[in-house]
Amino acid sequence: VQLVESGGGSVQPGGSLKLSCVASGFTFSWYDLRWYRQAPGKERELVATIRITGGNTYADSVKGRFTISRDNAKNTMYLQMNSLKPEDTAVYYCNVKYSTVDWWGQGTQVTVSS
Repeated sequence: VQLVESGGGSVQPGGSLKLSCVASGFTFSWYDLRWYRQAPGKERELVATIRITGGNTYADSVKGRFTISRDNAKNTMYLQMNSLKPEDTAVYYCNVKYSTVDWWGQGTQVTVSS
């Protein structure tokens, strides 16, 4: 299993970024997928989940601002982040639980600062 995130960067408050996660090594369309983030000195937290049944869920802190999506034909998951706030600054990771094991990408840094 391999997960590769991209799309992070530095943006001013109120700006937008779109993260991507390209997956390989498993049947992508069969699995729920997740975005997590970890800010300096804090625990990793779940940001959003996209389920194969079609239901998406979000942390309260990002509801209405972030949108998770996937393209099964491209084995890619996305996180559209709008109205970014300084508290969104973190390393963002994609995640899949495959064969009872949690798999992670290397992460992509998002920095929101004026």
